[in-house]
Amino acid sequence: MIKRSTLLLLVLFAFTSVQAQGLKGFLKKAKDQIAGTDDGGQVGMGLKEALNTGVGEAVSFLSAEDGYYQSAYKILLPEDVKKVTNKLKAVPGFGNVEADLIEKMNRAAEDAANKAKPIFVEAIKKMTFKDAMNLLMGEKDAATRYLESSTFESLYGEFKPVIIESLDKVNAREYWKTAVTAYNKIPFTKKTNPELDDYVTRQALTGMFGMVEKKELEIREDPAIRSTELLQKVFARQDKK
Repeated sequence: MIKRSTLLLLVLFAFTSVQAQGLKGFLKKAKDQIAGTDDGGQVGMGLKEALNTGVGEAVSFLSAEDGYYQSAYKILLPEDVKKVTNKLKAVPGFGNVEADLIEKMNRAAEDAANKAKPIFVEAIKKMTFKDAMNLLMGEKDAATRYLESSTFESLYGEFKPVIIESLDKVNAREYWKTAVTAYNKIPFTKKTNPELDDYVTRQALTGMFGMVEKKELEIREDPAIRSTELLQKVFARQDKK
């Protein structure tokens, strides 16, 4: 009888010990999750920090004077418009039509670029831990493509009115209207009236995402760019994949 009692006590002790350990582990995990220091939380915070840094630098650069106009993201005229400007060069008053339009388009894009940051920040806030892990271990441009798919329509809606206003501020649309009118008077030419608003907006966004992608690639490939302990720890995981 005594042996049975002793055995029962040992079983109960072992069971209680296991339960205590399990509860302790559960509480620690819950505490870590609340504090945001668990593995998933760290990945999420690290990737969000990287994206916030990247979009901040991209917006700051492209919204500055010459951010588009004197950079690799310079917006050029589409080919069909170049056909127009090439012929207009021979028309009095339009000798510099191509250069003038290019500058006006890029100035408009620089004006609009400031609208991007709050939209990017909102999309980054909504990123889940699962999203973050998939993006961290995904392709080199995974985070940029995530932002592009989740923000493009909103960015387009914010950019276009600003670009229209900016083009009007420097008389670019009126200038183009006058240029097209002059072009259409040239004998044996195909009449044209292209919409530059949509084109400039899309090119501005292409440049914006291009620079965000560049920043993403830098932080993925160059450990020296990872300026905080969190970035170093999170992206070290990616380095090992």
